[in-house]
Amino acid sequence: MTNQNQMGSEILDCLGGFVDRHTQNTLAETAAIRDVSADGAGYKATLRMGYPCSLYKEQLAQELINHLLAAGLPQVEFDIDFEIATRSVQGNLKPMTGIKNIIAVASGKGGVGKSTTAVNLALALAAEGASVGLLDADIYGPSVPLMMGLEGRQPQSTDGKTLEPLEAFNVKCMSIGFLVDPEQPMVWRGPMVTSALNQLLSQTNWGELDYLVVDMPPGTGDIQLTLTQTVPVSGSVIVTTPQNIALSDARKGLQMFRKVNVAVLGIVENMSIHICSSCGHEDPVFGSDGGLSLSQQYDAPLLGQLPLDASIRTRVDSGQPSVVSEPESRVSGIYRQVARRMAGELANLSKDYRRLFPNIVVEDS
Repeated sequence: MTNQNQMGSEILDCLGGFVDRHTQNTLAETAAIRDVSADGAGYKATLRMGYPCSLYKEQLAQELINHLLAAGLPQVEFDIDFEIATRSVQGNLKPMTGIKNIIAVASGKGGVGKSTTAVNLALALAAEGASVGLLDADIYGPSVPLMMGLEGRQPQSTDGKTLEPLEAFNVKCMSIGFLVDPEQPMVWRGPMVTSALNQLLSQTNWGELDYLVVDMPPGTGDIQLTLTQTVPVSGSVIVTTPQNIALSDARKGLQMFRKVNVAVLGIVENMSIHICSSCGHEDPVFGSDGGLSLSQQYDAPLLGQLPLDASIRTRVDSGQPSVVSEPESRVSGIYRQVARRMAGELANLSKDYRRLFPNIVVEDS
């Protein structure tokens, strides 16, 4: 028994030193290892990751086995699951009831693939086993109804007070595009837009969500600033292309979030390289390593780089985004990796405990 205990301790120490690619921390630092115990003639380890990993856990188990074997330790049977915690939000705001984490996907300018990224990241999180919602906050150009194949459908209300979100591919969706004629121009001023978004957020019956992904309006003006000050956001993601003009605006978006104390989980670089569909030649038509330089300049992780691929556009235009229509493709693999990395960065942040405290009201007696 003593030898078994000693071996179990060695296995625990070895696993604790394994660096998780999605959090960039060791399993000991993230407290992911719940138990290592003797199991008959072998050993069993129980892990609880802080990010969704249903599709990744078999690969992770194999990586851990290889890690143990390289250290001369025996193979271990792994029980790997995940548990999503509520993370802190900015200022004096509190997380919304039922929604553990709100993630804002933003860009300094339009045309960089922000909405496509938001949709595919939401789908990737859901594919990994998380409960996910998607809020289309782009009032002037809502695209979620088209991208999620929900055009022409309208949300219903069972109580006359809240709206039931529409659902596609296991993701709950809400958009102003569900409520207005798609050809009707939204000529609203800033306060009206902010009010409409707050209603879409707070008067939608989201249920219990691990993540609510918010497709933010492009830009860094009054609307975006007001939203980041009033919506309890756990973290943000900046979408850009390698082009200098896009990077310039992305910097503004990144600085906006940091100014209001919203954590920047990382940067996604779209259109990083064009791959010719005929010959396979790779050409960085918009420049190269722009996202990497932005990442290094502001000490924000580069979550991933997506190629300029016609299939990404055609899939969202048809309401069948890449992650669900071509799950085994290279593009879908990148989206899933970005989603896990994003969720891993979020898991590194401090937990929110304020929701557990009672509200104390002082009254005159």
